[in-house]
Amino acid sequence: MIGVLIIVFILCLLLRFPIAFALGLSCLAYILVAGIPLVVLPMKMYSGIDVFVLLSVPGFILAGNLMNHGGLTEKIIAFCNRLTGHIRGGLALANIGASMLFAGISGTAVSDTASIGSVMIPAMKKEGYDAGFSCAVTAASSTVGPIIPPSVPMIIAATLSGLSVGKLFLAGAIPGLLLGGGMMVLTYLIALRRQYPKYPKSSWREIARGFIDTFWALLMTLIILFGIIGGVFTPTEASVIAVVYALMVGKLVYKRLNFRNVQVIILDSMKTSASLMILIGFANLFGWILITERLPQMISSGILDFTQNKYLVLLLINLLLIFVGTFMETIAALLILFPILLKVAVTVGIDPIHFAVIAVLNLIIGLTTPPVGVCLFVASSIGKVSIGTVSKASLPFLLVSLFVLILVSLFPELSLFLPQLFMD
Repeated sequence: MIGVLIIVFILCLLLRFPIAFALGLSCLAYILVAGIPLVVLPMKMYSGIDVFVLLSVPGFILAGNLMNHGGLTEKIIAFCNRLTGHIRGGLALANIGASMLFAGISGTAVSDTASIGSVMIPAMKKEGYDAGFSCAVTAASSTVGPIIPPSVPMIIAATLSGLSVGKLFLAGAIPGLLLGGGMMVLTYLIALRRQYPKYPKSSWREIARGFIDTFWALLMTLIILFGIIGGVFTPTEASVIAVVYALMVGKLVYKRLNFRNVQVIILDSMKTSASLMILIGFANLFGWILITERLPQMISSGILDFTQNKYLVLLLINLLLIFVGTFMETIAALLILFPILLKVAVTVGIDPIHFAVIAVLNLIIGLTTPPVGVCLFVASSIGKVSIGTVSKASLPFLLVSLFVLILVSLFPELSLFLPQLFMD
């Protein structure tokens, strides 16, 4: 029976079905062939989304969209450009810095690529940067978003495992900074070799003015993070607070929000949230079928029979997740594989918080990896260049991401230091 599920799923992927529909159709085929009552389908889908912490996801999506449409993206880009514009390749460095700051607002890579890319890619091309490089920098730096808190994939991982959302948020901070910092070093070296432009140094007054403009965005991130860590409110309550805060800042401070565009933002956020919840529901049904067929136990036994060495297990899991991330969307892969692989990791002595960061980092690397790298497609469409050109230009950034992944895998302290410092 499991063969029917897998064959239909792979066939749907090859036919370029959206991942949610690929999961749903493969589950439906299995249920019909196995003679299981169809009532199981809505029951398992509902049980997958009937989790309190998942209520925070639509809230964070709405808050990110409100802050983005409220004028925050331009403020962040301007501030980062004042900080780095005088350095060779400063506009590209500002692109990465803006992604690192914007990560604390959106929590998703695709929204980062679309929002910052729509401003930065045309600006970089106009200033003489290669189109492929401009798109590659934008796509690669956007992957910092799901690592630096608040992070939607981290919330999903916490939902699947019962781990603390606050601890997972903290655990992603240092790896996220390493990822962004590594990309900045690489960008600077490429800019030196290609002699990309630089600009006069900004005065301290201009830098201070830029900081004041972006202060409200940074404050929102701090309120969310330390409110959850300090036990002041739950992640779901934090998402509601973020929405109210974003509305106030966009309306009263930046004066870019009005009744009409807020309606459009809410509608777009509803569409994004609904598609995500459908994906989670189908993935839960898919996971239930896998458990029924005892596939998780087979995978776990296969890995543990091969080796029980912690580092070899990590290597095998990393290779599996990177492979899956090349053709499957991050959250779908987490929903299907994370609970299975977490049991294997814990069995060989890997800390679950550490493993959650490794899993998310692996899968977000797939966002800039052909053939399905979603961020590459978004960036190439904005930059009006072929996906092949962007993919080739993104290879050095992919190597940096893999290097950071190796560091995080080998040195658990990079993930565990902040959770232990603030929450243990």
